[in-house]
Amino acid sequence: MHTEPFVPPPYPYDRLNRLMPLAERFDGGVVDLSIGTPFDPPPPSVVEAFGSSGAERGYPASVGSLPLREAIVSWLDRRFGLEVPTSSVAACVGTKEFVGTLPQWMRLRTPSRDTVLYPAISYPTYEMGATLAGCRAVPIDVDASGRLMLETIDAADAERALLLWVNSPSNPSGELGDLGAAAAWGRQHGVPVFSDECYVEFTWSGERQTILQHGSEGVVAVHSLSKRSNLAGARVGFYCGDAELVTYLGEVRKHVGMMVPGPAQAAAIAALADDAHVEQQRSLYLGRLQRMAEVLSNWSGIEIGLPEGGFYLWFEVGDAWGFTERLMTAAGALVSPGEFYGESGARFVRVAVVQPNERIALVEQRLAQAGR
Repeated sequence: MHTEPFVPPPYPYDRLNRLMPLAERFDGGVVDLSIGTPFDPPPPSVVEAFGSSGAERGYPASVGSLPLREAIVSWLDRRFGLEVPTSSVAACVGTKEFVGTLPQWMRLRTPSRDTVLYPAISYPTYEMGATLAGCRAVPIDVDASGRLMLETIDAADAERALLLWVNSPSNPSGELGDLGAAAAWGRQHGVPVFSDECYVEFTWSGERQTILQHGSEGVVAVHSLSKRSNLAGARVGFYCGDAELVTYLGEVRKHVGMMVPGPAQAAAIAALADDAHVEQQRSLYLGRLQRMAEVLSNWSGIEIGLPEGGFYLWFEVGDAWGFTERLMTAAGALVSPGEFYGESGARFVRVAVVQPNERIALVEQRLAQAGR
């Protein structure tokens, strides 16, 4: 039995603060490519919806208003050709809180199990959510291309598993996972599979994929408007899939007041109805990926390829912290050492191409002046 109080570890990105003075000598300051925070604006119609809904007066439905859930259902039909009932869809206050709190709700549902399985290189909140719930966080190996190696999961861990997280396109690697294999593994072992699909609109290799294309039994897809529509500050996400799981989570979350604010729901409805702005954003991100890969390859001598999805460059550098400091010194550009995403990523860095084109150009200019 643990008797020591929990001491939160340093937030990963706070560890980069010590490097900030290295950018002070540059006119224009630091170009932050470390966090996947959108800098491009959402469509004007979405911003207008924030202030004109009148929805700020009352408590919103925790699972989302019917118009919001209908907008989600319509989006799933347009993007994936899926027919999902509104009863199998629910809103969440951004997906980070959903990821971070899910293990405690699932443990209440199945108290005989205590383990969260997640990719060894992945979004750190999968692990932290398990830790905050007092659960075991067990990383699953990924292969050289970043794909989850389900065959390596220990039978004892599978028996204790509350859930398995998968993420495609992956943060940080951009790899596309085998969602059909994950769904099949979960059903075979009686383990619910939660598929984080926040970057699905930015799929570069092939068509967009969701785990729901392999059936809804035992699986839940998790989506966000933060990346798709540059609405990270609005905190709007949703989850959909297995009817029993969605209903259970909706009822639990209702009791603790997890509600997307009404004006944010109205903005989300407008955003989900508009695919044109997503196509424009896709073009921006793909262009930035190509440009930044070329710029950093030329400067570093490392051959940097494009991801299969997402808006991150992920490449091996050996000494990740050394590379990060050298890039800050040369160009005032801040990136993320790969250890933020698991010990297996310690030799890599992640570059988020979220800054406007003129800021990307600024990095290029600074590196051209600095040389290698």
